[in-house]
Amino acid sequence: MPVSKEALSSAKEMIDALILEKNCGPIMVRVGWHDSGTFDKNVSGAWPSAGGAVGSIRFDPEITHGANAGLVNAIKLLEPIKEANPDVSYADIFQMASARSIELAGGPRIDMKYGRIDSNGPENCSKEGNLPDAEPGSNGMYGGPGGSASTEDSTAAGHLRKVFYRMGLNDEEIVALSGAHTFGRAYKNRSGLGAEKTKFTDGSKQMRADGIEAKYTPGGSSWTENFLIFDNSYYKVIPDESADPELLKLSTDKVVFTDDGFRPFAEKFRDSQDAFFESYAKAHKKLSELGSNFDPSEGISM
Repeated sequence: MPVSKEALSSAKEMIDALILEKNCGPIMVRVGWHDSGTFDKNVSGAWPSAGGAVGSIRFDPEITHGANAGLVNAIKLLEPIKEANPDVSYADIFQMASARSIELAGGPRIDMKYGRIDSNGPENCSKEGNLPDAEPGSNGMYGGPGGSASTEDSTAAGHLRKVFYRMGLNDEEIVALSGAHTFGRAYKNRSGLGAEKTKFTDGSKQMRADGIEAKYTPGGSSWTENFLIFDNSYYKVIPDESADPELLKLSTDKVVFTDDGFRPFAEKFRDSQDAFFESYAKAHKKLSELGSNFDPSEGISM
């Protein structure tokens, strides 16, 4: 039986309250993305063998994959919402939390649909290795031979294309989704990237999009000064050689301005926040539906 709009509205109300209480939007975006980002359009076989937004990230071994370090905390925060709204799937909750986090942080409204069916158990977990690396490994290569297909490449641009083309996404969508780094922080104890803390993440004042000062746990490195607001600041910081050196600029960030295929979109998004929001909302919606089975088949718009 399809989930009701009433149940989805109840989950949405609880998700909004959680995000605003905990200021946990960035990790909610990450859990939604990492659940959906395993999708491989080239994998044939019965659903959900191709991966995607099917809720499998809640199972071991997927939740223990290196790229998912720390995401168990997001799932624990969402468990009471699932318990209170048992008819809403985990897959829907993860994607709803991700989209609501963007909008509550001042980002665009994303035309989401719901009714995703959950995967059943650990046997439905995707192989490790489908998610992107931000920096090369000790062998000088990005990615690796694991996952559903090799993502290994000697360049950041080549690696990103292998990862995102496998999902069915294009250069504009890669650059738009990269812009979500305007929101949140990287943690050395999770990704191995960034500093323990910076002048921007040491507990000093951070404002939210609603004008309220945010309480947050100090630590990590942010890409932008106002890391709890979703805007196009990322595209202004990355190419700016005079930007504060404590702001994070990873190899896969810098490449959006140096690669010939990526650069026109990065420059467009730097110059127009409206253009960024338009492209981002479409790319996020597409990402959120990869690999999903819906009941009803057309989904439920919210």
